[in-house]
Amino acid sequence: MNPRVTRNGAQRRAVDVSIIMPMYNASCWLDECLQAVLQQDFPGTMELSVFDDASTDDSRKVVEGWKKKLEARGISVVISGHNSPQPRGVGYAKNKAITQSSGEYLCFQDADDVMLPQRVRLQYEATFLHPNSLIGCKVQRTPEGSTERYTRWINTITQNQLLTQAYTSHGPTVVMPTWFCSRNWYLKVGPFDEAGKGVPEDLLFFYQSLRQRGGVARVDQCLLVYRYHEKATTHSVTEETIWKLRVDFLQEQVLSRWESFTIWNAGKQGRKLYRSLSPTNQERVKALCDVDDNKIKKGFYTYEESKQRPKPKIPVLHYKDAAAPFIICVKLDMTGGVLEENLNSLLLKEGTDFYHFN
Repeated sequence: MNPRVTRNGAQRRAVDVSIIMPMYNASCWLDECLQAVLQQDFPGTMELSVFDDASTDDSRKVVEGWKKKLEARGISVVISGHNSPQPRGVGYAKNKAITQSSGEYLCFQDADDVMLPQRVRLQYEATFLHPNSLIGCKVQRTPEGSTERYTRWINTITQNQLLTQAYTSHGPTVVMPTWFCSRNWYLKVGPFDEAGKGVPEDLLFFYQSLRQRGGVARVDQCLLVYRYHEKATTHSVTEETIWKLRVDFLQEQVLSRWESFTIWNAGKQGRKLYRSLSPTNQERVKALCDVDDNKIKKGFYTYEESKQRPKPKIPVLHYKDAAAPFIICVKLDMTGGVLEENLNSLLLKEGTDFYHFN
């Protein structure tokens, strides 16, 4: 195995897998997290690379306390960090942890989550079937029952939907705490955005990976206990920030290929999507469609905020009278299967005739 020169010029022998762990005030979760690293059944070489993003608790001390145990098991440990008054953000910490690491493959691990013993081995094996890909896995959410719809979506979407449902409000179709990829793929796609709090660095990286024609795959076993709590960095990103990124990516990847399309939802969300589109794509909207008779009876939606004269009026149709392709602006898993039945009745193919946006 070849040595690798890190950014500070030191030469270190490369290992098969680096576990990449950004850390900020994670002291209360670290013992469980690091015990799980110790129990990995991966037969290759591993290292743990931790970057402490200005923790104010004793996180660094806890990790230092695990170093001998991990090294006795053959897992080398690299720890660094900074003591600035403010954290620099998850993107910065991930990049730093990767830079100081030497693994040919990268296994991303949040300090508050717990990997199951077979995680590294199974995801490592999956990279040979799916090179140049972000590899995820199924998860067990804790506390049980938190984010129930989101967790069901993570665990049940199909391999094809890992690509076609990249535009929904759920974000990356393989969730960041489960990511596994080659160092080469990270170097081609990355680094992570370092703007800090309020920036969804995982979503930006995920979109960039898809732009580079990267694959997305999931090991269909639960390999991570994925913790939900109010201090999670996810909560610092606003819905509007995510909305704008999603709309821009949808326009770039999907709408640019279509001459015309229908927005499925004549209500609030469908109208908001229409207003968020570029003028070129607004002209491509042939209709809004719905199942609600009250909305359909109105006959059209007037874009009141438009500076055009006369103001644009977009027809509102029953979905059976509307023409594909569709952008679906109805929340998944919220209609008791009615939306899915309606789509199936039209014999539409996801990724060709429609994409989910909500």
